[in-house]
Amino acid sequence: MSNNPQSFKSHGRFDPLFHFFLAPVLLANLIVAIVALVHQQNFHHWWVLLLSLAAFILLFKLRNYPLKVQDRVIRLEERLRLQALAPAEWHAQIYRLNEDQLIGLRFAADDEVVELAKQALEHNLTASRLRSGSRVGGRMNGGCEDWPSRQ
Repeated sequence: MSNNPQSFKSHGRFDPLFHFFLAPVLLANLIVAIVALVHQQNFHHWWVLLLSLAAFILLFKLRNYPLKVQDRVIRLEERLRLQALAPAEWHAQIYRLNEDQLIGLRFAADDEVVELAKQALEHNLTASRLRSGSRVGGRMNGGCEDWPSRQ
């Protein structure tokens, strides 16, 4: 894992093994299976196509599960951070923020996150609008610099 802190500009990255080896190989395998089936339709080629399709789908499902877990962790972290920083009378509003908005608040500085959360609720801002509205310029807060980046 990288020792560099995450920022708004560097939070998404490619996983070379996934993006440059597994995905292309399984995509090529699927294409080869389709071409073989078109040339000669028999049980073997249908079976290879079915297995190729299953492997391709499995690859993306396995990639998606940890990303969803990471979104849930970010959501929890941001709710806890907002509870610690926001006035007590505003705590009930924290749960009105949707997942996209909470993820967008991830890169906001502690001194601006409550105001950005209020704006997110008032104007229904998206994650990209929240990130671009943060004056920090992408500095990660909350001690999660060692988390894997989300694609």
